[in-house]
Amino acid sequence: MEWLSSLKAAIDYMEAHLLMDIGADEVAEAVHISPFYFQKGFKIVTGYSIGEYIRNRRLYLAALDVLKGEEKVIDLSYKYGYDTPESFTKAFSRFHGLSPVQLKAQHSRMKVFLPLIIEVSIKGGNKMEFTIEKMEPMKMIGFEKNFSFESSYQEIPRFWDEFCRKYMQPAASAEGTEKEIRQAVEENKIGEFGVCIDDKSNESGFRYLIAGLYQGGRVPEGMKVFEIPAYEWAKFECAGSMPDALQTLNTRIFREWLPGNREYEIAAELNIEWYSEEDMESPDYHAGIWIPVKRK
Repeated sequence: MEWLSSLKAAIDYMEAHLLMDIGADEVAEAVHISPFYFQKGFKIVTGYSIGEYIRNRRLYLAALDVLKGEEKVIDLSYKYGYDTPESFTKAFSRFHGLSPVQLKAQHSRMKVFLPLIIEVSIKGGNKMEFTIEKMEPMKMIGFEKNFSFESSYQEIPRFWDEFCRKYMQPAASAEGTEKEIRQAVEENKIGEFGVCIDDKSNESGFRYLIAGLYQGGRVPEGMKVFEIPAYEWAKFECAGSMPDALQTLNTRIFREWLPGNREYEIAAELNIEWYSEEDMESPDYHAGIWIPVKRK
């Protein structure tokens, strides 16, 4: 199914199953898209994660039920997927800014959240500049951390800042594990890549690794070695200050290239960020995003 049609179908599916126990995996399966790329794309295009969208729609419908006054709070809490009336009331108050009881007296303060209408402006479409390159399996080494789709744009740059402070700045002295890690960082050029990998154990998140190509040797404590299979890769590049330039490129891929692309489809639930050896503070810094693809 074409990307844009899939997003629209996903909203239709969620609307038809709002009162059922569904999450990102079920929605992605229903529209035949990788859960990893579906969640990333949905968040980028709409501004909401799957969990946020479903939660917001339920709380809006719950408010309509509160105003009807036909059901008790305890019944509404179970109807909309909450374990207790207390947890429902807390979520309701956080979303609408007042409790169910207060809403009955202040109808106008209800927060409206209607079904989304997907309208993507395909300005670049498949005219975005990219190259296709077939690459052999790559063995990488690096630091791994889990992130949520909701906050990754804010949290991943902080992960990079932490890495750079610890291992990319000169150290007066380093011993033991820290010395080993610094040596591994230098020998394997860790920091050349950022790798996003689907984490099927956590439907709201993914694994992210600050990595380099593994050259062999001992793996220090706290680091991981992993292998990426052989794929054809769609490679996109950008120039500009980090992280804005790369995040803008990522957004354009999902808003322009995927909706307009007719030749390729995503081949695996991962993608790679490539970082050049230039000065990252430069306004013309070069970086890129690689996506594994196969012909449709």
